[in-house]
Amino acid sequence: MAVRHLVLDSIETPNGDRCVDIFRRDDNTYGFEEYRRDMEDPRGWFPIGHHQFRVFEAEADARTAARTEVAWLPQSAGTAGSAT
Repeated sequence: MAVRHLVLDSIETPNGDRCVDIFRRDDNTYGFEEYRRDMEDPRGWFPIGHHQFRVFEAEADARTAARTEVAWLPQSAGTAGSAT
């Protein structure tokens, strides 16, 4: 059975081919993952960042790590008051 996380935010590129999900696990830790999709492939999103197993105690720490490690993610992405 696949592990499911509660996605708190999904930040997508303007052209819709990549996204980063910020999520909370059942144990109340946080994480993030980067995904890509090919518009011509109907199977959907594929994880490409290999970040999903990193554990953060706070949501803000997961967001900071995502902004640091995902090159295309704007520094303001997913912060209070930003458009996501």
